[in-house]
Amino acid sequence: MTTSYDPLHGPDEEPPYPASLDSELKLTRRLLAEVATANIHDHTAMLKAAAGLNCRIRSLVAAITAERGERA
Repeated sequence: MTTSYDPLHGPDEEPPYPASLDSELKLTRRLLAEVATANIHDHTAMLKAAAGLNCRIRSLVAAITAERGERA
């Protein structure tokens, strides 16, 4: 099956190497505050917000996983 788009990441892609959990939380909160004011009717702003949040959440999950001593 072929797709007509490029995904943000592949399903077998390694998770990001995270900063400390405290740092990842700080960065995630900062991004949430930034995108909270984005215009929902601005397609480009919504794409940037979604891509940024995807990246931040993946890093946050990786930091939580690392802190717990788990493997992804």
